Amino acid sequence: MRWWSLANFLSNAGTWMQLTVQNLLVLDITGSAAATGLSMSVQAAPALFMSVLGGAAVDRWPRKLTAAVSQALLGAVAFTTAVLVALDRLDMTSLMVLAAVTGTIATVDGPACALLGNDLVPAEDVPSAIGVGALVHNAGRLAGAALAGITVGFLGTAAAYAANGLSFLFVTAVIPFLRPAYGAAGRARAGTRGAAAAPVIPRRSDRHADMTVREGLVFFARRPRLVALASITGISSVFGRNYGLTLAVLVTGPLAGGAGAFGTVSTVLAVGGILGAVLGARLRRPTVRAVGALAATGALLQVVAGLSPSLAVLLIMVLPMAVVESLSDTAGRAVLQTDPPAHLRGRVLGVWGSIGTVWSLGGPPVLGLLLELAGARGALVTGGLVVATSIGAGFLLRARRGRQPVPVPAPGEELPERKVLSTAA
Repeated sequence: MRWWSLANFLSNAGTWMQLTVQNLLVLDITGSAAATGLSMSVQAAPALFMSVLGGAAVDRWPRKLTAAVSQALLGAVAFTTAVLVALDRLDMTSLMVLAAVTGTIATVDGPACALLGNDLVPAEDVPSAIGVGALVHNAGRLAGAALAGITVGFLGTAAAYAANGLSFLFVTAVIPFLRPAYGAAGRARAGTRGAAAAPVIPRRSDRHADMTVREGLVFFARRPRLVALASITGISSVFGRNYGLTLAVLVTGPLAGGAGAFGTVSTVLAVGGILGAVLGARLRRPTVRAVGALAATGALLQVVAGLSPSLAVLLIMVLPMAVVESLSDTAGRAVLQTDPPAHLRGRVLGVWGSIGTVWSLGGPPVLGLLLELAGARGALVTGGLVVATSIGAGFLLRARRGRQPVPVPAPGEELPERKVLSTAA
């Protein structure tokens, strides 16, 4: 697990180097901010249609082999881009094609690497391993963004892509030496909380006949915990958490700050994300209820942040906002990766990837419209209230359903068939 964490730190740092440089590269080629947004959408778009197929591939193929091949392919794309940049042969068309290829490979790489990391610890430690992964991700993001400027300044843009390619090759080299832990999640028998829907994990010989995408979709749709988790995460993603947009408008608008002030806010957000990941690594049995409570708390903090009279007050509010957001994300990923039976987890992550792409593509335009109509403060306050109210209403509805009495027949009396509780219920 230590080797895997080190490899992922380097890979995340390389990825954020490339993402930072890619936006600057598109601006340099086209001079258009809209083209920059288009390149990001092109890279994210394959997940909308292909994540379910990528998840099915992860369930069908050996996990280590799948992760190693996908990492090697991502490295090849990065090296190809580096060569084109160095030769000054990269135009907008080739950049878009490479972005689309990267997004397609990521539909397999994401769930494969996530589940491979879970295999390296005992099943009861998976929530902690996910917290460590979140910590590694945030640390790699900070390091990558900082290294991007240094690398481009001294070695040029192509060097950033080459460094990302090397980071993928390092992960590929580490994977063959990883060994699953005894009692790992992928090997665990059902009977645990997360595998309630499947009494026994099918033998490998039985699994390939039932490795359909439909099975993953049906499981997700019929699993109330996962539907509730998707609802909480979706509404939080649309009306909150897009702090790179809302706080930028707030700082540079009503609070009359500049780029430096927003940079300070971004740094505090990153520090809060790391602190939240550290706390998330201590989670043992996260629940959807905990995810909802954390998301609602973050939304209420967002409301207060939107009313901040000064930059100093905003900085005080931003730290707990980021901590709670990171904790909620870590708990949600733990539920998502441990609730399905082991043989379905790749497909469930694939379904989640498709749903998440809808949020990431549709959320910013909705939030942008809200910013236009209500301003920065209004968007933060309204968005936070929408999230908190929706989650609160969901809790009340669930509690009301839970209090409904279950009919008990008198001796010798049978319930009408429509009221008999089925196995599914």
